Amino acid sequence: MLTICTMMYAQQEITGTVVDAMGPVIGATVMEKGTTNGTVTDFDGNFKLKVQAGKTLVFSYIGYLTQEQAAKQGMTVTLQEDALSLNEVVVTGYTTQRKADLTGAVSVVSVSELAKQNENNPMKAMQGRVPGMNISADGSPSGAAQVRIRGVGTLNNNDPLYIIDGVPTKAGMHELNGNDIESIQVLKDAASASIYGSRAANGVIIITTKKGKEGKIKIDFDASVSVQTYAHKMEVLNAKEYGQVLWGAYVNDGLDPNRNSLGYNFNWSYDAQGNPVLNSVGLDKYLDAAGTTPAADTDWFKETTRTGLVQQYNVSLSNGSEKGSSFFSLGYYKNKGIIKHSDFERFSARMNTEYKLLKMKDLDVLTVGEHFTLNRTSEVQAPGGFLQNVLQFNPSLPVYTTKGEFAGPVGGYPDRENPVARLERNKDNRYTYWRLFGDAYLDVNPMKNLHIRSTFGLDYAQKEQRIFTYPITEGTVANKTNAVEPKQEHWVKWMWNAIATYNFEKGKHRGDAMIGMELNREDDRYFSGKRYDFAVLDPNYMWPNSGVGETEAYGGGEGFTLTSFFGKINYTYDDKYMASFTIRRDGSSRFGKNNRYGTFPSVSAGWRISQENFMKKLTWLDNLKLRASWGQTGNQEIPVIARYTLYESNYGEAQFGGQSYGTSYDIEGTNGGKQLPSGFRRTRLGNDDLKWETTTQTNLGFDFGLFHNALYGSFEWYYKKTTDILVDMPAIGVMGEGASQWINAGEVKNKGIEFNLGYRGEIGKFSYDITGNIGTYRNEVTKLPETVAANGAFGGNGVKSVIGHPMYSQVGYIYDGIFCNQQEVDNHAVQNGAGVGRIRWKDLNGDGVINEADQDWIYSPVPDFTWGLNIYLQYKNFDFTMFWQGVQGVDVITDLKRETDLWQGLNISNLNKGQRLLDAWTPNNAGSTIPALSTMDNNNEKRVSSYFVENGSYAKLRTVQLGYNLPKSLVEKIYMTRVRVYLSAQNLLTIKSKKFTGVDPENANFGYPIPLNVTFGLNVSF
Repeated sequence: MLTICTMMYAQQEITGTVVDAMGPVIGATVMEKGTTNGTVTDFDGNFKLKVQAGKTLVFSYIGYLTQEQAAKQGMTVTLQEDALSLNEVVVTGYTTQRKADLTGAVSVVSVSELAKQNENNPMKAMQGRVPGMNISADGSPSGAAQVRIRGVGTLNNNDPLYIIDGVPTKAGMHELNGNDIESIQVLKDAASASIYGSRAANGVIIITTKKGKEGKIKIDFDASVSVQTYAHKMEVLNAKEYGQVLWGAYVNDGLDPNRNSLGYNFNWSYDAQGNPVLNSVGLDKYLDAAGTTPAADTDWFKETTRTGLVQQYNVSLSNGSEKGSSFFSLGYYKNKGIIKHSDFERFSARMNTEYKLLKMKDLDVLTVGEHFTLNRTSEVQAPGGFLQNVLQFNPSLPVYTTKGEFAGPVGGYPDRENPVARLERNKDNRYTYWRLFGDAYLDVNPMKNLHIRSTFGLDYAQKEQRIFTYPITEGTVANKTNAVEPKQEHWVKWMWNAIATYNFEKGKHRGDAMIGMELNREDDRYFSGKRYDFAVLDPNYMWPNSGVGETEAYGGGEGFTLTSFFGKINYTYDDKYMASFTIRRDGSSRFGKNNRYGTFPSVSAGWRISQENFMKKLTWLDNLKLRASWGQTGNQEIPVIARYTLYESNYGEAQFGGQSYGTSYDIEGTNGGKQLPSGFRRTRLGNDDLKWETTTQTNLGFDFGLFHNALYGSFEWYYKKTTDILVDMPAIGVMGEGASQWINAGEVKNKGIEFNLGYRGEIGKFSYDITGNIGTYRNEVTKLPETVAANGAFGGNGVKSVIGHPMYSQVGYIYDGIFCNQQEVDNHAVQNGAGVGRIRWKDLNGDGVINEADQDWIYSPVPDFTWGLNIYLQYKNFDFTMFWQGVQGVDVITDLKRETDLWQGLNISNLNKGQRLLDAWTPNNAGSTIPALSTMDNNNEKRVSSYFVENGSYAKLRTVQLGYNLPKSLVEKIYMTRVRVYLSAQNLLTIKSKKFTGVDPENANFGYPIPLNVTFGLNVSF
């Protein structure tokens, strides 16, 4: 009792104030060290805490250095801003800048947040995390993805440029180990990207890999195991349901359903009102005359899919000192996809080192280093269009015949391969891909602030594959052909640059200047040979030398060179006013002698208005920076031989009964008495006047931080116009054979806004950081040659010109409901095929006839906006992350709907269909929007129309993760510095439009399913 009284007497209520250079700090955490006793400051920065005088108090707040002071009455604590946060360095192209000095649109991506998604490809994990950056991908095990930054700006390749440790590439990121990445920056506007000139029109993504840090040797080990299953699955008809729909189609057409050729038997009658009624459905015991194919009820999705498994293991060792640093890592990734026999595997190794060889006084005069990674990937891809095959193959067919062979179509069943057999025949078509990527550099620092650096980079890849053609043995699709085609492909890309940079700082003036040159060369080669007829159908035997049939050989190669000169100046005055100027001149061998070189300038400026004296009174405003930029970038993504006039020789051998268009001619009249000269024919016209596509972009933006940077964000507005777009102009007949030609003729514009907003803080031992972003853009084709604009290649379906509309927009007929009675048919415009239960098309021009003139724009690929929301919470040793991503107001064209809503959606009879047909229109189901069942398509309901365009909006819970760090006291006892375990799920929930009838709006047709993943992982550091 005496002890308790003494403690109560010793504790007292300490009061104090927490401030910074601007005034009181709201919401700062005040904790008694080593306890859970704490509080937070109020709106005036004041706090009260019962604590014994003299005890150590810990003061902390995001963006400030943590301080410790002894508790005393009336104390005032001044927090200092974290200099590391203020001086955060961002890689922006051949050099680095303080983030506070940036004047362009640069997004910095949190690599630690990307890692939580357990994606093989870091680009895929960036979906929804960078406004203005759209990423599309299916669920294939390799994780390959398509990346678009600020819309589609050209009719050609729209892929961004990747810069990895200074080496440019456009090859797949899924081939490299994302666990080796230290930082990612996305350069979105021309001012940021123009230093890369010719290849920067589609944006630039800069990736820096990890390096050793000064201190003790550090070992990190990460491991995770995931199970995968369908997040969304197509609902298709089973054997009984198929029979019900087949019966309905026959009866609606006045046909006898028992005269079908599929072995179905129906017991049916009419009710009192004269409506047909199906009483029962049956199937013949065997579907073929030989009695080897028994009737079945096969779930082809179940037979061709499995529970997938993903394993990922990474170990790294790093070290650093004043004389150098090193980082070494090994990685293994294996994804056994949910479609049987499909998988992706990658082995990776990386070595990054840097050594300071010569030091004079305070200068590291000579530094050398390298970044190299070696990766071996291997993959078996699912056969093309496989899910469509699974949907179409009839459920009444079995997997195997009574002889144990694969069953196939018999009788009237359509000519589709058994999906299980197709997977079995595809499983040996594995490719192996080796990729060596990296650079070696030398940095000379002859005087203070001057660096001269030379880098040689290499991106070498080699792909080897044997493509097997095995005999198809089942049913009416049987084909005895067997063959093998070994393929070799090689890509060699190298670069060399020399760059000089000078940094200066005097008083309130700070800046840097850079000048450099760069050479890039790419050479691609491929070879393959095909041999038919093998006695033994085994991969170990099927090499070309073992075949006895026809032999075919193929091969080719191409290459190009790029020469560049560039310079950049950055200037900052008093941390308030910033300016930057960049210029780059590129020469490409893809263009003719008349326009080989292009010049790409940019200029930008910034104003940190929050640093002005007249803003000091706004104590709640910590940072406000206004930015403006203008610049130009280029694009050269056309065939390397586009500028040449091309000819080909062709002896005119026609295979498989095709027409011969040979160039040999018996000009001497020898009537085949000797070998004829082959001759040549022109295939394309050259153009020495080809020049660079140029994208001109204006960007306005601002960055802000409020309430001691607890509320932070940025805003961007941009206008981007691409001119002189390179177009493959088709020839008209009067120009003769081979008159197509590449020309500069198109224009496309994009404009949009991007907004980031975050809120973070701490309450005792609980901290949070909530960030969200939204981006929107509008795309328009503004100029194209009339023949190109009207032919439908870039939108308009050959009906209307795409000029004035988004690229790849589509035109079609307008769905106007279902004819419910004959009166509606009679009162409608003349429509071939119109009838009760059929789709009604809208008469747009009111001329009383439905024809081609009644088509209008029905589809735009441009969404209203895209968004992402990340919630991070931490309490003591627990951490929780939830990441949502979504797209709003986007059209999707669902070709799947032709096979779920129309019995004759394709020009092939008796294919299986989706379960939606069970809800097709009937007189007793007149509210249905699905047309009545029919064995014919007299109304041409599979035509391009708004019926197949649906709202593809969605919100997806991409990642939810719960992690726990073992207590440090326990970890240190087992000689570790960190042990973290976590459980996470990816693609756990999808919220979609009620009007969307398909499976997954993100993957609306027959792409590889995007799976639901559940992952358990471990992070260990020594």
